[in-house]
Amino acid sequence: MKKVIIQALKGYKWKIVLQLTLIAINIYLLTIPARIIGEIVDNLYNMEANKQAILTNTYYLIGICIVLLLVRLGWKYLEVYISRGFEKDIKAKLFERFLKLKVKEIQNIKNGEIMSYFVKDTNEIRSAVYRIFSHGSRIVFTFIIAIFQMAQGVNIYLTLATLCPILLATFLIIKIKKYVEISFKKAQDKFTQMSEYIQESTDSIRTTKAYSCEGSQLKTFILKNRQVRQCDNTVDIYSNLLTTCIDICFGLCYAIAFIYGSKLVLDGIITVGELIAFNGYIALFVGPVSWLPTLIARFKRAQISYQRLDKVFALEREKITVRKINIKEKLEGKIEIKNLNFHYPDMIDKALDNINIEIKKGETLGIIGTIGSGKTTLMNLLTRLYSIPNGKIKIDGRDINEIDIETLRENICYITQDNFLFSSTLKDNISLFKDEYKEDEIKESTQKAVIYEEIKQMPEGIKTQIGERGGDLSGGQKQRVVISRAFLKNSSIIIFDDTFSALDNRTAGELLENIKELTKDKTCIIISNKISDVKQSDKIIVLNNGSIVERGNHTELIEKQGTYYEFYKQQATKAESTLLS
Repeated sequence: MKKVIIQALKGYKWKIVLQLTLIAINIYLLTIPARIIGEIVDNLYNMEANKQAILTNTYYLIGICIVLLLVRLGWKYLEVYISRGFEKDIKAKLFERFLKLKVKEIQNIKNGEIMSYFVKDTNEIRSAVYRIFSHGSRIVFTFIIAIFQMAQGVNIYLTLATLCPILLATFLIIKIKKYVEISFKKAQDKFTQMSEYIQESTDSIRTTKAYSCEGSQLKTFILKNRQVRQCDNTVDIYSNLLTTCIDICFGLCYAIAFIYGSKLVLDGIITVGELIAFNGYIALFVGPVSWLPTLIARFKRAQISYQRLDKVFALEREKITVRKINIKEKLEGKIEIKNLNFHYPDMIDKALDNINIEIKKGETLGIIGTIGSGKTTLMNLLTRLYSIPNGKIKIDGRDINEIDIETLRENICYITQDNFLFSSTLKDNISLFKDEYKEDEIKESTQKAVIYEEIKQMPEGIKTQIGERGGDLSGGQKQRVVISRAFLKNSSIIIFDDTFSALDNRTAGELLENIKELTKDKTCIIISNKISDVKQSDKIIVLNNGSIVERGNHTELIEKQGTYYEFYKQQATKAESTLLS
């Protein structure tokens, strides 16, 4: 995370230097009006003799105010430009990191927590960087420039006496800041829990309405919202306590300045104008010192957010081997799996046990089995979503771990069972936002997927905008839109993972015929719980509890009268009962 922040700031280094320069100029210019006003006050004792000097100082004061305005506009513009640009870059790096994380790492992070990373944590870090460069530098420059003007231009002893309450304020800030950190961390955790609950509730809104659970959901949300409010109130209490301490200390500064300063005036050591100028210098400290509690609180918040994001950036990424190969390299599609065993992280039981499969180019493999038998796990390993030992899976005779990930996945079209659709147009969902496909190619892919006629009936055809996760489409329509990708993408290996479950028999039959034509010179894997989906495959394996219990073609497996035959009988009986009812 440290490298990410440094890299993001490097892109703005000259703008940061210019901003700090303008802030230093701004602080110096702010000390001039106090001195000018002091001189005008001293000249008022003999107004007639000093009339021209008073007018000159007045014009000078107006000129300084105009220059101050221009300087302030400049560094304020840079301040916003740098902070928002920095936030954009951090979010881009965070999003890129999430895309490259291994599946085993990201699947344990809840959606609400992810949103908290992108919204709250990145904003806290941006806010801290913004305040360090803006408020922090102004505090430093104010102390250096204003104290020099006070000591050199008025009186050093009066300056030292006036600074004592500021040292007291600094001590109190150090004492109270740890409570700010503890209370904010608790508030951050409660906010994350509420975000996760909101995300989960919106995802399950249909189930909630179907079972009339709105009341209980609302009660739980009110409780979590109340906890967030209580924690935020605690943070505000400590923050306000710091602000109050600052205000009291500044009151003491002014008291010392007036009491001790008046004595110095009476003793003739300083003039009335110089005392007024001195109080003007004190006013310059009010803003910077009052920012200290906020700056410390923000820094502590950012520290917590930094630690949270640092854990994300420390998660294991997919290892992409840098090779001098073309990313568009074509694989033939011959697959060999030998003695493959696999269990998920933190799980003892094997998800796959001694799997041995060979699929030649142009062959279709059907995989059938009950839920949890390891069908999808096997495909996740084939696409390297999880790490496997060397030598267990080979494609075209090459170890899968030696094939660049982009090359591997470019040659595999994996139609997953979740049928995920983006909140975009049908065209974008089919082409997956790639501009390399022509409209005629997309149209042909929808025709092969038996969805073209239904798309034509939609308001804007292929450019129709669909809702989140394809909520505007039926289950069968979503499946066929997703399957269109297989007809569009020119891949050597095509995998259909339970992607026909929502289709009627007639549509599924037509679609399977088109798939057969598509895959006649490609390697195809069809995963399903339905015999009708896999019976035309060249080879069929039956998985049970992670092991291959049967293998052969449809006819051979029927003749064996084993597990596959039991599936066949159950589905045939169900089909007959459906026809009779």
